[in-house]
Amino acid sequence: MPTPAPLAHERAHLAASRTALRAMRADAEALDITDVTANWVNAEVLQSEIDLRIKALADLADTPLFFGRLDYAPGGRPGESFYIGRRHVHDADGDPMVIDWRAPVSQPFYRASKNEPMDVALRRRFGYDRGEITAYEDEHLTDPAEAAKSSALLQREIERPRVGPMRDIVATIQPEQDVIVRAEIGGTVCVQGAPGTGKTAVGLHRVAYLLYAHRERLARTGTLVIGPNDSFLRYIEQVLPTLGELDVRQATVAELVAHVEVRGTDPAPVARLKGDARMAELLRRAVRAGVTMPVEPVVVVRGSRRWRVPAYEVAELVRELLDRDIRYNAAREALPQRIAHAVLVRMERAGEAPDDRVQDAVARNPAVKAAVKAIWPAVDPVKLVLRLLSDAGFLAEHADGVLDAAEQKALLWEKAPRGVRSARWSAADAVLIDEARDVVERTPSLGHVVLDEAQDLSPMQYRAVGRRCSTGSATVLGDIAQGTTPWATESWAVALAHLGKPGAVVEELTQGFRVPREVIAYASRLLPSIAPGLAEATSIRESAGDLAVREVARPALDGAVAAACAAVLRGREGSVGLIAADGRVAALGAALKAAGLAYLAPGEETSAGARLTLVPASLAKGLEYDYVVLDDPAAIVAGEPDERTGLRRLYVCLTRAVSGLTVLHADPLPVQLGAAAA
Repeated sequence: MPTPAPLAHERAHLAASRTALRAMRADAEALDITDVTANWVNAEVLQSEIDLRIKALADLADTPLFFGRLDYAPGGRPGESFYIGRRHVHDADGDPMVIDWRAPVSQPFYRASKNEPMDVALRRRFGYDRGEITAYEDEHLTDPAEAAKSSALLQREIERPRVGPMRDIVATIQPEQDVIVRAEIGGTVCVQGAPGTGKTAVGLHRVAYLLYAHRERLARTGTLVIGPNDSFLRYIEQVLPTLGELDVRQATVAELVAHVEVRGTDPAPVARLKGDARMAELLRRAVRAGVTMPVEPVVVVRGSRRWRVPAYEVAELVRELLDRDIRYNAAREALPQRIAHAVLVRMERAGEAPDDRVQDAVARNPAVKAAVKAIWPAVDPVKLVLRLLSDAGFLAEHADGVLDAAEQKALLWEKAPRGVRSARWSAADAVLIDEARDVVERTPSLGHVVLDEAQDLSPMQYRAVGRRCSTGSATVLGDIAQGTTPWATESWAVALAHLGKPGAVVEELTQGFRVPREVIAYASRLLPSIAPGLAEATSIRESAGDLAVREVARPALDGAVAAACAAVLRGREGSVGLIAADGRVAALGAALKAAGLAYLAPGEETSAGARLTLVPASLAKGLEYDYVVLDDPAAIVAGEPDERTGLRRLYVCLTRAVSGLTVLHADPLPVQLGAAAA
């Protein structure tokens, strides 16, 4: 059967574009910088930039170079057609063959509609299989005779089985998502997104867009993606490289504040207290507590002259620096210069003409240095936090009016460690140390930070992230209903204030693309209990999805779960996630082995030969699987410190499925779910 002419034409353009991309890469590889740079340092920097360019120009065989085409109507861009893809490709004459999806000319691909065609006559979407064009679909936006219709290719792409890490959504970005992706860099955007609305993908595509639109600025100031755990970061790590961005750092909050080795844990009430924003004031007081007013004058000897600055005048300088509330070390460095200036004033009155070199010399005078050391001693943030947590008197002195007696008692270690290295620091302690370090010396700020699963952070963790973008902007992603820590935020307004971005715009995504209709409706039964007032997500999925809820006798539960996994692996494509309470993972792992089923751990990449992942409920957030088998919901709820947190954890686990969900339980289901699925 002959290939239709339009399809043959598009395949030819794809082949020509790939040839052009290979030529672009060959040109980059052939660059000779031998006589271009002035020294070896510049040569190394330039070569690293060229190496990144070469890597970014790789032709990924299974990734289509373009996924759409725009034909403009007369009066718009007459006679012009643009192919929209993941990166820019040009021919030997420099004419574009593929336009980067982030370019302004690509925007109508995502936002044009029948009601607002944006001068686009035709929008064409392409269907692909293993990187080759197999189909196309046209929308004639300016043709009144053609009715608006949903895209079958778009639906197929959204519902395509998932194997491997998270993939980009660049071909399926929706108008409301595109508005967020292309928001200006100057402001912070907060995205409240229900499960399956693509908020994580939107955040990552926003990074790619900002790097395209403001590359020089962000190359200088840096970008950072913050995720909840290493498994999540491994899952998303391939998205930006497929979009041509190779140099974006990813980290967890724990990695940002890793100033000490974390070997201990706090009970939930203590962790909540240590994450309270009041701890910032306590630490500020403790850091500044070492400053003492002088009782002796500062006497500087230069040659045969002695210059005396009385104690009351030095005290005035100290009070002025304290009142300015600048960083502790910045003030400590300013004090010797202030004292030296006071000496220079006396020199000038005596008829001398000192200059800046004299002031610097006086600031380094042993008498001045000794006075500064006594008045404004150096502070070690780690030792300071150690003392606060182990010295009841020191804590009480600085917690007065901030924490009550019971709270102070809860903070103190039962047995004080001998030193910094022997202390069993907790994750919350590390955040306190990070706060103290910032009081002592300002934390460097990046140009843009993406914070995902933000609803789970404590106020002190928000402050730690906010310091990393104090002079930059942020994209904050989360879902209040998925807050699964005892200190999870109840309000984005409160969270953004702690982050230092109270003026951020909050956008809400409620249209789901991932979770099937029946599954999201079942999970949404929990919303009145876990997030009253939050809008329920809707799903655009044409298939309702599969949902089964079965009760199994306790002795048979492990075997039934393994059998359900085996049935899904036999009958379905794509990835399978078995999600269970953390305390049930070992038993279910043994049941899977007994059934001859190999399985992966979260973060390990699925493949055609390894599609089953055993997921502890505590690590399920942010992950997705084509089919999910969920073990014993009551055990997931019971595994958390309180019912609300447990129900939120269950909500997360129920919404990881892309095609179908099977729930097996021995204990009664939480009453909020009801007795059976709808």
